[in-house]
Amino acid sequence: MGLQAMAGTWEAVMEGDNVVEAPVPVTGTGVTGAQATGRCWGWWQWLSTRARQVFIHNPHARGQRTSTNRMVQSNQDSDISLLNINQGITCLTAGVLNPQLGYDCLLVGTQTNLLAYDVYNNSDLFYREVSDGANAIVLGKLGDISSPLAIIGGNCALQGFDYGGNDLFWTVTGDNVRSLALCDFDGDGKTELLVGSEDFDIRVFKEDEIIAEMSETETITALSPMYGSRFGYALSNGTVGVYDKTSRYWRIKSKNHAMSIHAFDLNSDGVCELITGWSNGKVDARSDRTGEVIFKDNFASSIAGVVEGDYRMDGSTQLICCSIDGEVRGYLPGGEEMKGNLMDTSAEQDLIRELSQKKQNLLLELRNYEENAKAELNAQLKEADGQRGVIPANTQLQTALSVNLGSDSQSAHVELCISTTNDTIIRAVLIFAEGIFEGESHVVHPSIQNLSGCVRVPLTPPKDVPVDLHIKAFVGYRNSTQFHVFELTRQLPRFSMYALSSPDSATEPLSFVNCTTNERSQRIVMWLNQSFLLPEDVEFQSASFQVCFTSLRNAGQLCIKIKPGGEISIHTDDIDLAGDIIQSMASFLAIEDLQVEADFPVYFEELRTALVKVNEHHAVNQKLSADMAERSVLIRSALVQAEDARLLGDMKNMKTRYSELYDLNRDLINQYKIRCNNHTELLNNLKAVNQAIQRAGRLRVGKPKTQVISACRDAIRSNNFNMLFRIMCVGTASS
Repeated sequence: MGLQAMAGTWEAVMEGDNVVEAPVPVTGTGVTGAQATGRCWGWWQWLSTRARQVFIHNPHARGQRTSTNRMVQSNQDSDISLLNINQGITCLTAGVLNPQLGYDCLLVGTQTNLLAYDVYNNSDLFYREVSDGANAIVLGKLGDISSPLAIIGGNCALQGFDYGGNDLFWTVTGDNVRSLALCDFDGDGKTELLVGSEDFDIRVFKEDEIIAEMSETETITALSPMYGSRFGYALSNGTVGVYDKTSRYWRIKSKNHAMSIHAFDLNSDGVCELITGWSNGKVDARSDRTGEVIFKDNFASSIAGVVEGDYRMDGSTQLICCSIDGEVRGYLPGGEEMKGNLMDTSAEQDLIRELSQKKQNLLLELRNYEENAKAELNAQLKEADGQRGVIPANTQLQTALSVNLGSDSQSAHVELCISTTNDTIIRAVLIFAEGIFEGESHVVHPSIQNLSGCVRVPLTPPKDVPVDLHIKAFVGYRNSTQFHVFELTRQLPRFSMYALSSPDSATEPLSFVNCTTNERSQRIVMWLNQSFLLPEDVEFQSASFQVCFTSLRNAGQLCIKIKPGGEISIHTDDIDLAGDIIQSMASFLAIEDLQVEADFPVYFEELRTALVKVNEHHAVNQKLSADMAERSVLIRSALVQAEDARLLGDMKNMKTRYSELYDLNRDLINQYKIRCNNHTELLNNLKAVNQAIQRAGRLRVGKPKTQVISACRDAIRSNNFNMLFRIMCVGTASS
């Protein structure tokens, strides 16, 4: 075979008996000067009888570790040490955080803290509290920041720490972060931060500025840089694929879930393939250009993770895959003699298979031509009986999009009308569109009684994003046995779920966003026509005008006013919609920096309530922590007294003490439940605060956006709520 499996001693990340996280390689020099450059491998696990721990597996430095600080040596295996974390571990990585050390450190994230640990010296580099949690972690350089950063993504927030634990980077994103990666997205030689979140978006941060957004159909569970601006991604619905900047190269969808993705040059062609470990135990390597499988293997259980490293310390890097049952396999890249062919097949066999497939396709096409020829010969006979076969050559398929208000607000939708240009009928329509239909496709198959040359399909996009509708329609006659397939693509505008309404038909919303641009009103009209479904007869003649819309989702009102001097006013109670409109308009008009004035009184009042609750939950948490510490002391004291009474034979006193222990333990458990509920409420309110900052930032473009996010954070740090709301309204803290 072109790949060589490695044998060796491995340990696994386990939950009970199951591996739950991928191995993480850690490189660097050892503790003593005599020790050669080594590598250790870390996994985290849950031990049913002990607290959460990290396995440190290092067979290259046997007998040199001691049981100090957090890390203790395993009694079962001298190659393994256990790192005590005592909290549920949510993410794990390793890398060079301090270049002066000359070796990697281990980074462990939990729901409340981040630990940077020096494995070789058995010491903490820093231990920081992170109120927004750490759901994902990545380590490396970001933009122009000189020091490597440990960047964590949590509750709608991103934080970056240097080797001293200093907070050098902070910003907010749209939803809870699930995946992170560093990649030179724009090709400027500096890395940008890729963020995948639960709102189905991939955002690209150039330091704290968003430079690109890509919408997907499910939560982004994994991101992996590949080559240049190319990166791989995985979704929670089993989709994996590759982007190059904002353009998707390819994607495939499986009924299984992608547990881990990694970029690795497996066929030695100089270009990384996308390695995917699946929930059914399969591992495959796909071409970054086409998605074609060039290698695959199978494990007996689900894959826990995929990494790479020189585990054998022989100068060659291996691809290493770990399953949840603890099985670990290593693969060496295929040699040059394999010529990139890793599937145990010859080039001749591939050519024969390809030619056979072409032959089958040509035979099928020939048979269709023969049947069509027979239909043409019988066409005149069928016309005499009122039947026809082959459709006319000038038949065309036309599409139109319109807003259908329906009988009530629940049935309002966008309507896609598909029709032919003659008396042919449409037998079936297949529409493929991301994020609109369950399963991303929709089939309309009219009954025989309802066949006609026009089919209407209701569409209700859940988000305000432009969507490409890929349409296939079967066109023929009522008695046809064969149909012609028409294929076309139609784009659904970003704000298609808003129907044009009269300015006098509804009350103007109190919330607004005001900004000033140097653009002509004609350019704004072009943006309106591109972004909304406007009737063809709507015209805007004057330099100033007003256009109003009604949301088909919740009947909310939207009013856009264009005034002389380039002043634009957007009235809506939906701050997310206002941000989407600002971003869409700025992108169309190529506006780099845009400052606005805004006011959303209802939303800001909800935010004020959330801020008050955050302070309350912090105070309750501190009080509960103090009470639990006090009760822990009482439990230790009562336990000692109970054991003393037992040894002295004082059964009455022993029963009393154990009864007290039972009551104290019950109270401690109840307090823990209260603390958990309080922490959950705290996270929910922190999420609301972070989302509010992100929404305030989306109302601006460029530098004003970055300044607003930074100023909002400073206001929260100083607990100055009035300053926070002023920043959100006018974009600055100064009066």
